[in-house]
Amino acid sequence: MKRIQDVVERIILTSRYLLVVIYIGLAVALAIYVASFMVKLYKTALVALSGEDMILPMLVLIDAALISGLIVMVMLSSYENFVSRFDESATEDSPDWLRRLDPGSLKVKVATAILTISAVQLLQVFLDMEKFTEKQILWKVVIHVVFILSALALAVLDQITGFYADRRKLNIELERAQRENKPY
Repeated sequence: MKRIQDVVERIILTSRYLLVVIYIGLAVALAIYVASFMVKLYKTALVALSGEDMILPMLVLIDAALISGLIVMVMLSSYENFVSRFDESATEDSPDWLRRLDPGSLKVKVATAILTISAVQLLQVFLDMEKFTEKQILWKVVIHVVFILSALALAVLDQITGFYADRRKLNIELERAQRENKPY
C-alpha cells in the first residue's frame, strides 16, 4: 500500500510540470499580442500625423500595456508558485515583487489589473459615447462595478487569510517555545 501511495504522490507532484505548457502558451500569446500592439502603434502614429485627437488611440495602447503586464505577472508568479523556483542567476534582473507573490496576493493583483483594464475601457466608452447605446453603457458600468466588488472581496479575503496565517505561525512559535521551556 505504501508503494502505491508513493507512486500516486510522485505522479501528482510531477503533474505540476504540465503547467509549463500553459505558461509557454501564454508567452507565445504575448508575442502575438506584441505584434498586434505594433499595428496599433502604427495606427496611432498615423492619427498623430493627421492631427486628430490622440486620447482614444493612446488609451488603446495603455490598455495593451496593462494586458501585457498582466500576462507577464501571471506567467512569472504562477511558475514560481506552482512549478519551480527560479535560479538565483535567472532572477538577478527580475522584479522585486516576484518572490513576494503568493497565490492569494496574485489573485488580488490580477483582480486589480483587470479592474484597471476595465476602467481604461470604460473611459474609452465615455470618450466615444455616441458609438454606444444607453443600454450598452449601462451594462459596461455594471460589469465594472462587479469587478470593483470582486477585487474588494478578494482583498478582504487575502487580509483575513493573511491574519490567520500570521496568527497560526505565532501559535506554532509559542508552542515550540513552551515545549523548550523558553520565554517567548
